[in-house]
Amino acid sequence: MDTKISILFYGKKSRTTSDNLLPIYLRVTINGKRFETCTHSHVAPGKWSVEAGRVKGNTEEARRVNAYLDMLRSKVYAYQQELLQEGKPVTTGTVRDKWLGVEEKPVMLLEVFQQHNERMEKMVGKDYAPGTLERYRTSLLHTSSFIEWKYKAADIDVRKLDFGFISDYEFWLKSVRGCAHNTTMKYLGNFKKVIHICLRNGWLQLDPFLGFKMSKKEVVRAFLSKEELQRMAAREFGMERLSQVRDIFLFSCFTGLAYADVQKLRRSEIVTGPDGGKWVYTSRQKTDTISRIPLLPMALTILEKYEKHPQCLNQDRVLPVLSNQKMNAYLKEIADLCGIGKPLTFHIARHTFATTVTLSNGVPIESVSRMLGHTNIKTTQHYAKILDQKVSQDMQQLKEKLKL
Repeated sequence: MDTKISILFYGKKSRTTSDNLLPIYLRVTINGKRFETCTHSHVAPGKWSVEAGRVKGNTEEARRVNAYLDMLRSKVYAYQQELLQEGKPVTTGTVRDKWLGVEEKPVMLLEVFQQHNERMEKMVGKDYAPGTLERYRTSLLHTSSFIEWKYKAADIDVRKLDFGFISDYEFWLKSVRGCAHNTTMKYLGNFKKVIHICLRNGWLQLDPFLGFKMSKKEVVRAFLSKEELQRMAAREFGMERLSQVRDIFLFSCFTGLAYADVQKLRRSEIVTGPDGGKWVYTSRQKTDTISRIPLLPMALTILEKYEKHPQCLNQDRVLPVLSNQKMNAYLKEIADLCGIGKPLTFHIARHTFATTVTLSNGVPIESVSRMLGHTNIKTTQHYAKILDQKVSQDMQQLKEKLKL
């Protein structure tokens, strides 16, 4: 919408002075809304032209007052141009603030970030997983530490953000915090969402990420081989807790469910599928996509084993899942006991399902992608690349064996 500005000077009769002089007022109307202010100039009623909004005549006093009024008119238009150049709306409020010299309160970056996280916290369980909130909280802490390191300040005006800020932040995450490249990109991705909030609200005029390359490096994801899976499944543990963690890990290996999805899995999500067998119908917490997974015999056996477990009965869950931190701690112990020389974490179970359990056994990649709840098949194709590397390694070993 075009901004329509009307400027009017008039003598205010209701404020006539004791010596019968009219105070001259300025009225600025912008898109139908107005504000008025006194010019601190006065004129005799008979010398004021209502039609022209100027002092009549050509006396030195008339020329002086009229020149002053022209200067005030130019001032209003200059404020209009300033606001347009700053990308701010031209309203009676913004022009009045310029006129009165009211300093606009700067929008501070960490305040915006904190407000974003507070809103996200209220939506946990609805639109966001607890882990997502935790990652944004960590990202906020990193951003705060970077600002203190770089600027020796507690916060920064969003208008000071530029390409250099993003580039330096990337450097700080990798060098000072010791983050790997992909981890750095994840933190910058979280930060970019806050930048978009600033852009959409008009607090920031130019995207500081413009020209910055957000790229992730492909990493070889660890997974268990068939032999390692068999070794773990057959192992007898002296501690019930280790057996429990092993069973839940194996359940994920044979369903592809991530930790958060196993932890929240309810009895009502185990249903009879189109083939008459038991299936998992659940919504992935990370992406809110539906995963439909036919249950393999190993997974069914594990579910039956814990059907009467007190924790499962009390919490309406199918498995007695510990915290992710505790699960991973026990998995390291399990790996040592089973002679598995890989840094075992719960997420490796999901990778194992995609590779060793399904793709290696000829399950079409489209089916694997659907069971994993991937929103893009390219994500699943990464596992196929891993298998190609494994085939190459196996063939190299075969070549060595065949050498005479």
